[in-house]
This record gives sequence, structure tokens and C-alpha cells, in this order.
Amino acid sequence: MLKHILNVYRLGIKELRTLLRDKIMLFLILYSFSLGIYVAGTAASVDIKNASIAFVDEDRSALSGRIIGAFYKPRFNTPQIISFDEIDARMDSGYYTFVVVIPDDFEKNVLKGQGSDVQLNIDATRMTQAGIGAGYIQQIIMQEANAFLETQAHPAPIILITNFKYNPNLTSSWFGSLNEVINNIITLSILLAGAALIREREHGTIEHLLVMPLHPTEIMLAKIWSMGFVILLGITFGLLIIVEIVLKVPLSGSMPLFLLSVFLLLFSTTSIGIFMGMIANTMPQMGMLFILIILPLIMLSGGLTPCESMPAAIQYIMSLSPTSHYVDIAKAILFRGAGIDIVWKDLVAIFTIGLFFFLFALLTFKKSLESQS
Repeated sequence: MLKHILNVYRLGIKELRTLLRDKIMLFLILYSFSLGIYVAGTAASVDIKNASIAFVDEDRSALSGRIIGAFYKPRFNTPQIISFDEIDARMDSGYYTFVVVIPDDFEKNVLKGQGSDVQLNIDATRMTQAGIGAGYIQQIIMQEANAFLETQAHPAPIILITNFKYNPNLTSSWFGSLNEVINNIITLSILLAGAALIREREHGTIEHLLVMPLHPTEIMLAKIWSMGFVILLGITFGLLIIVEIVLKVPLSGSMPLFLLSVFLLLFSTTSIGIFMGMIANTMPQMGMLFILIILPLIMLSGGLTPCESMPAAIQYIMSLSPTSHYVDIAKAILFRGAGIDIVWKDLVAIFTIGLFFFLFALLTFKKSLESQS
């Protein structure tokens, strides 16, 4: 037993040394768990921040002044007051993203309970900011109008109080950075394991392994623990340094519990990578096969779109994938601070599916070695 453990350990050290000599793969790992996370959390922001807005105030009333005063930083720049004739020229030049026109007798009509239209002009070339900002503007105007009516002894019949849990300011960097970490774990664990087997074939060292007194299980376990160790180091650095310190994203849950879920996932994904490495003969072939596998896993695992919004057949198929259960666990732990009493069923599912993938890859790996010997 001790001999087998030492064989797995030494083979794993060999894999780590080989990886250190692969400069391109090493750069990819370092980038993915550092700058890649930072870029995903900041550059692709969908938050409304410093949006340019102007008002055409034809009413000049207390209500219109109250509405204009409700727009302030950081979501909106200080509102500018312009005339109606300036709208087209200012928006054509891209100076304003939003221009709100408050009509004459607006306050009077509101107090009488009559309808009064407020015109919102949007520069839709700024697509993301335009779509989200329109909702913010509508919500702010309605809130200020209802609050104004309350002060005039005409309370609104319904008051909606909205509370956002887990991300109260709807900061997109919180979601973007953590989602990037989740995707990187899935992507790199498959890629590294498959690339390790491809390197063996390209460098001719697979023949050396065949003549050594090694069992295929030892070879597979060595590749799994070594590549998994690299991923766990990258995750720890990415979460504790980039996410928590640099991006200042609070991590709600238990880090050991999250790393346990990652360890169980790696048992599955590295087995998938080894299976792909046996099918592909070269790294270009591995790359093409990798694209076909990784895109459905990321897009359909619930990280980008909730599984509940997918067709029932897709939901059933993805329930057999370890990545779907892992995404649920990661979100529950990192976002909501869930404990093992909540995520244990998904942990068991990941282990069960991972055991199946490992045994399947092992049988295929044995046949592959026997055909080459």
C-alpha cells in the first residue's frame, strides 16, 4: 500500500515539474486566477455609474424640483437643466444618455389624480446602461411622486419596499469576479488534465510509463492530485487576494467547505480531461474537443442562466453533470454563506458522478495503454 502511495506521489511531482516547464500553460494559470478575475469583475460592469442625465423642466414646481434632486452620484451625474430645443443637439453629440421632459402643469395634474406623461429620451447606442438606467429612472420618479403625495395628505394605497439580499447595492463586480472563479475552476481542471496526458504522448514519456511497474490507477491519480493541487492554489490566491482584498468582495461562507466542494469537483473534471486527452492525439485536437465540451458545461450549468429557465430535457441532462451541482454549491457558500447542512446533497451528487467519471476514464485509460504496449 505504501509503495502505491509513493508511486502516486512521485508521479505527481513529475507532473508538477513538467507543468513548470510549460511556460504558456503556466502563464494561462497565473492570468486566470489574477488579472482574469480582476478584468471580469471590473471591466464588464453592468452597473449604472456616473450616467449623464439632463432635465427639461417645463413645470418649475416643487414636485419637479424634488424629482430632479433625487438624481445624484454615484449612479447619475449631477442633472443639468436644458431647454426643449437643446435635446436633439445634445443627444446627437452623445453628451447625455438620458433626457427627461417634465411637462407643464405636472404637479397640478398629479395632485388632482389625473394622468400626466413624463417623456424619457434615451441614447440607446449605450445599450446596457440605457436599458438598466431606464428602470432606475422610472423607479426614482415613481418613488418621489408617491412621497410627494403623502406629504399632501394623499397617501398612495400601496407602498412597495424592496430589499436586496446578499448584494444590497447590486454591485456587478461581486457577481462577475466570483462567477469568473467558478468558470476558471471548471475550465482549467479539464484543460490541465488533458494537456498533461497529451504532453506524455508528444514527449514520448508515455512509453517510459508502460515499461515501469506502474498500475494505470496510479498514473491517473497522480495526474488528478497534481493538477488539482495547482487549481486549489490558484483558487485560494484568487479568492483571498484578488476577490476579497483587491476587489473588496465579501466572502460570506466557509472557505474550507468551498475548497472541499472544489476538491470533489476536480475528481470529476480531471477525469473528463484525461478521457479527452486519450481521444485527442495532439494539442490542436485537444483544443477543438475542449471547445465542444466546455461551452455547454459553462452555459448550461446555471452560472450564466438559472437552470429553472431552461427546457425540462436540458435540466434533466445537466443534473447528471457535476458542474451543475458545483455551481449551486459555490453560489450557496460564497454568496449566501450556506453551511454543510444545506449543500450536503449536492456534495454527495458530485462525489457519485465523479466516481462514475473516474471509473469510466480509468477503464478507457487501461485499454489505451494495453493497445500501445
